[in-house]
Amino acid sequence: MTLFDSGLENQDTTSTETSHPEVRTLAERVFHQLQDAIVRGELAPGSKITEPGLSKTYGISRGPLREAMRRLEAHRLIQRVPHVGARVVQLSMKELLELFDVREALESMAARLAAENMSAEEIAGLREVLAVHERQADLRRGEAYYQREGDLDFHYRIVQGSHNNMLMTLLCDDLYYLVRLYRTQFSASGSRPQLAFVEHHRIVDAIEAGDAELAEFLMRRHVSASRANVVDRYAAALEQQA
Repeated sequence: MTLFDSGLENQDTTSTETSHPEVRTLAERVFHQLQDAIVRGELAPGSKITEPGLSKTYGISRGPLREAMRRLEAHRLIQRVPHVGARVVQLSMKELLELFDVREALESMAARLAAENMSAEEIAGLREVLAVHERQADLRRGEAYYQREGDLDFHYRIVQGSHNNMLMTLLCDDLYYLVRLYRTQFSASGSRPQLAFVEHHRIVDAIEAGDAELAEFLMRRHVSASRANVVDRYAAALEQQA
């Protein structure tokens, strides 16, 4: 997708269009379309995104488009650079490592708390999510393990199952889309998709058994393996760009 600069950052953003429910609904739809395109890599990391290009592509007016872009910026998926405009986020290697360090610590804590707090109904829902994933064509072919956001995302459900509001804010809101971006784009390599799926089942087994220590250990190891794979693939991608 080729998008052209509009000087968006210098224009007035005090539109009243987004106060209307139908515009908010449209902005919501466009936000999800754009964040999905970013997560899947259709809008490449570091690529420039602009109001005229997005307006033409999605056929929407300034108000809902700007609302969608503000949400993308709030979720750290786009960055505004003075006198340059908006670009899709592209973390440095140091930032990526820091992100996975935080994820390893917090998600392992979430798994431990999930083993202590998840109800039988919630655990059954987690099993259902994995059953949905197992039917995915990309996973069956061993090409990727793409998880849709929210309730169809295994990691999201684990964090929700922790019943810890602070963890939910950090991992299901503040960092969620950024984590999901790198987890999706750089985790599909070799046997990793199938291994990740097996690891998910083992984590659920530990949670269902109420074994908090094992659940924490398995999640920490799972995220650590993902981290190593993502770092290797990201480094290779940077070399290709050089």
